[in-house]
Amino acid sequence: MDLSQKIDVVDYQRNSLDFENNYLRTQTPVIIKGLIQETPAEKKWSISYFKNTMGDILLDVYDNKNKNAAASAYTTADLKMKFRDYLDIIEKNEHTDLRIFLCNLFKYNPELSKDFPCPKIFKGFLDHKGFMFFGGKETTVRIHYDIDMSNVLLTHFGGKKRVLLFAPEYSKLLYRLPFNTYSLANFDNPDYDKFPALKYVKGYECILEHGDTLFMPSGYWHYITYLEGSFSVSYRKLSPILKDKMEGIMNLAMFLPLDKCLNKLWGNKWLEHKKKLSHKRALDIIKKKEMLHLEKTVSV
Repeated sequence: MDLSQKIDVVDYQRNSLDFENNYLRTQTPVIIKGLIQETPAEKKWSISYFKNTMGDILLDVYDNKNKNAAASAYTTADLKMKFRDYLDIIEKNEHTDLRIFLCNLFKYNPELSKDFPCPKIFKGFLDHKGFMFFGGKETTVRIHYDIDMSNVLLTHFGGKKRVLLFAPEYSKLLYRLPFNTYSLANFDNPDYDKFPALKYVKGYECILEHGDTLFMPSGYWHYITYLEGSFSVSYRKLSPILKDKMEGIMNLAMFLPLDKCLNKLWGNKWLEHKKKLSHKRALDIIKKKEMLHLEKTVSV
């Protein structure tokens, strides 16, 4: 797995940023620094702030130790906690498998949308709703791409977060599960014997710090590790590509419900079938690449 691809880093306050033409339309990832400057969120938002203002809210929490969640893109919360209690855990900056994701805190506190509204460069049909994500030290987010195929603008607060990004063209080499948007490969310690196609994958590796904003284009795979207890807010924007929009609709309207249904009917048998199919697809591509390499060698 090659993570040497370089991602652009631009300063929103100092550089002339033609985001739409250089990144949105070309579907190219970029890290934008300084996007939160001069917003109330820049200095106001912190773990302490959320504990003091929203600590009693009961929220859904997900446990990475629950391996059953790997069977489908459809996941349900493993437990409910008072927001304050969860924030106490990640504030200790010790390893935890508990995380909060796709949380609409804005509905509990509308002031949050005034503190950090959707940036102007990302205005669109979905700009009214932000989602928040929280994790503690060494908390990971399994490799996936967003099922609705939207573009994502992710702004980070607090400690550091590591992100691996892979373009949609590598989906089969990443062992995408059929009817799903996930891979079962371990991206902390890749097993190239079990997942040999990973050797052919190229991607980006970046570290997000407080105030950094990452643009993730539609369909981009991402694997995330919280290096420190911290949180992010995301805004979404429909892809400028019709094919991506249609795929997002199909994922939500057809493939997700079908996958959920088949999981209920066949359980582990369905998961094992998907695993076999994902390995077969990856192997087919490996064979084609090896054949192409052999033909080039012979021609030389």
